[in-house]
Amino acid sequence: MTQPEKSVAIINASAPLSKANAKDALDIALIFGSYEQAVSLYFLGEGVYQLVAGQQPEKVEQKDFLKTFAALEFYDIENIYVCHHSMIERGLTNHFSIENVQVLNRDDFSTSLHQHQTILRF
Repeated sequence: MTQPEKSVAIINASAPLSKANAKDALDIALIFGSYEQAVSLYFLGEGVYQLVAGQQPEKVEQKDFLKTFAALEFYDIENIYVCHHSMIERGLTNHFSIENVQVLNRDDFSTSLHQHQTILRF
């Protein structure tokens, strides 16, 4: 009998430049990905701002860690989800800084999230 694949869901609920949480979540995702763990990224609440294209963190004297999202495909991190309700609350559109983001309603977001063995929230 084969063991089910362990999967990790990482919830990004923090604005990109307000705390280190957003960068920490991305770093953890890449670490899990480097060990070939199944990783999915979820964005909700203030975390949806991490996906906004055209941010300029250098204007607030921050390092642009958001460019690291481009590395996700090299780590086979392809399951990226955003909460549609969170986007609507913040007046955001589907113009994301990365490709292949799936916009999910609240129910589908929750269902997808709870299919993982481990859930980490940042």
